[in-house]
Amino acid sequence: VQLQASGGGLVQPGGSLRLSCAASGSIFDINAMFWYRQAPGNQRELVAGIGSAGSTNYADSVKGRFTVSRDNAKNTVTLQMNSLKPEDTAVYYCNAVIRSTSGSTYYPYWGQGTLVTVSS
Repeated sequence: VQLQASGGGLVQPGGSLRLSCAASGSIFDINAMFWYRQAPGNQRELVAGIGSAGSTNYADSVKGRFTVSRDNAKNTVTLQMNSLKPEDTAVYYCNAVIRSTSGSTYYPYWGQGTLVTVSS
């Protein structure tokens, strides 16, 4: 099982970016999917999460600006980021809790991270 994230880049304050993450491999089922971020010198923090039925949760710092969504048919999770601020600068990681076809247990898997830089 692999997670592949994409969509990071440089954007000016107030701009928008869309991050995507695709899960691939021997997947039986995906439970929750998440986006985390880690800024230099900081711990990794949860940004947003979405359950298998579509329930969502967000960090207070991104509520009203970020929207997480998923496509269960394509095994993808997306993070739409609007009104970006310099403090949103970080490496963003996707995470998914997945049951593979070779077992009955769900495990967390991580994508490789994609850098988002918000700067003028």
